[in-house]
Amino acid sequence: MIADRIFASISLLLIIIYGYIAFYIIKAPFQYDPLGPESWPQILSIVSGFCALYLLIKPDNISLDISKSVFLRLVIVTILLFGYSFAYEALGFIFATVLFCGLFSRLLGANSLNSIYFGLALGILGYILCALILELNLPAGPLENFLGQFYG
Repeated sequence: MIADRIFASISLLLIIIYGYIAFYIIKAPFQYDPLGPESWPQILSIVSGFCALYLLIKPDNISLDISKSVFLRLVIVTILLFGYSFAYEALGFIFATVLFCGLFSRLLGANSLNSIYFGLALGILGYILCALILELNLPAGPLENFLGQFYG
């Protein structure tokens, strides 16, 4: 119960800082859709602020006992997410996603071959969906020359 309030307080402080940035610092030179680059951070800060306030006012009464193996997996997932964020620009979306999803599925108990298939499927299909169909700007990394022939 006290841990929930500490977490909610720290989260609320970070959300307030994020909200300030979202409302006063992020300014896009143009808006290419109705919910453009300024709106999403603003919406996220408002919704997450309400969630943190709710948790601060009404914390959960259920205690959570985490075994050492579950805690270790949580730490590994956190490290994987940080690694993904750093590898995203350098390796590009496809390689970073293949690596992250393959390791993550392996951590969840998939065998090595299925982990490789899963990572490849998410990396390639995710790139096709996001970059080619939705026309989002994703980093191509080392595959920039190869992928450039498909969309420009």
